[in-house]
Amino acid sequence: MHVRCALGALMVWLCIGVKAAPPLSMVEDTLYKADGSTFNGIALIEWKSFQAADSSTIAAHSLTVSIVNGRLRVRLVPTTNASPGAYYSVRYNSDGRTQFSEWWSVPPSSTALKLKDVRVSNMASTSSSAAASTTLTQITESDVVGLEADLAARPMKGPSYAPSRVVYVSETGMLEAVAGELTDCVRVDGTAGPCGANAGPGPAFVDAEIPSGVVDGANRMFILGNTPNPASSLALYRNGILQQAGLDYMLSGNVINFAAEAVPQPGDVLLSSYRVDGVTSLMTGYPAPEVICSSAGTSNNTAEPARLGSCTIAAGLLQPGDRVEIRFGYSHEGVTTGFAFEIRWGSTSLVSRTASASDSFVSGQVDAGLHNSGALWSAQSWGTTLAQAATVGNAVDSTSSDLLVSFYGSVATGSLDTVTLRNFTVIRYPAHTTP
Repeated sequence: MHVRCALGALMVWLCIGVKAAPPLSMVEDTLYKADGSTFNGIALIEWKSFQAADSSTIAAHSLTVSIVNGRLRVRLVPTTNASPGAYYSVRYNSDGRTQFSEWWSVPPSSTALKLKDVRVSNMASTSSSAAASTTLTQITESDVVGLEADLAARPMKGPSYAPSRVVYVSETGMLEAVAGELTDCVRVDGTAGPCGANAGPGPAFVDAEIPSGVVDGANRMFILGNTPNPASSLALYRNGILQQAGLDYMLSGNVINFAAEAVPQPGDVLLSSYRVDGVTSLMTGYPAPEVICSSAGTSNNTAEPARLGSCTIAAGLLQPGDRVEIRFGYSHEGVTTGFAFEIRWGSTSLVSRTASASDSFVSGQVDAGLHNSGALWSAQSWGTTLAQAATVGNAVDSTSSDLLVSFYGSVATGSLDTVTLRNFTVIRYPAHTTP
């Protein structure tokens, strides 16, 4: 009697403690490829958490099912009578990649279901009740971690933003449209104006320039309106054929010297294109000044005049209408005796003066205007105590060959003093005419 009661109590406890698994439906079918061969691979079945018809909680998970010789067979919890929105996502993988994917809505069934019985065309068709029960939850930007910071880092449209306009970032960090005419140029600060106005330093370009010079089969020297910078930017064409620098011609400043075997013949056409540096007035037609030489010199402590510096102006560089400016400065070390200094244009003396022992520094400048038979020059110089003096003259030294501008200096005999050429500069202002 007692044994029977104990066994009965145990069975009741087991019945209460063990709950039956949720019911399953069998999905079984054969898959073929379009060419009639069977599909081989895997089906990856995924689902989100849902509640089955018997109130069982089905946790979100996935299941991989092998498909061999086209046969697919799997048991799944029905979803058509489960909590709204329950469905299966199925991806078919073969040859190492996903071939296609679909959704299943599995009804309860005591017999095996075919794929046509469980496939749905889209998510919305899984269940009308699921769509009806879908609840949209509104969240704020602050609910998404990092969203507000990312949005703040993006520029926003400003009051003047407009489509089909160039955009710049204003001082407040907003996107604004540049105001101006369609032909204007836009500067880096977002302002606009006529191209070339108030232009800053930068490269300018010269295209299709015809070098000046006589094309007679004998003349080898031709002059460009500007000095190419860099020199390698020069593209020189003779009858449309590109000439090679160093082989067909040599470039010195803005002077082109053709090799003897490449001298242009009567009827030849020369064209050049090149780049120039800095703010030139090419946009308005004015060539830029050219620094031919600028350097420091040496010293002399003897009574014999010594050349303390020089500048070689290349043959043919200077043309009628050009202007050359020469600036110089000497220093005198010592107070024992005076010193002398001289500036020469070729063999022509432009400045020749003697300073006293109390002159620590002397300076001066020369302007030379080129004409058809030489250069008309004017000079002035002055010192610490040396009175300012001005002279004028005409130099007939030829510019068709190299012209040497020389700076000399000397001190009195027996002196321990020294004279030093501190700096000299030679600048060429190319000729230019306006109609």
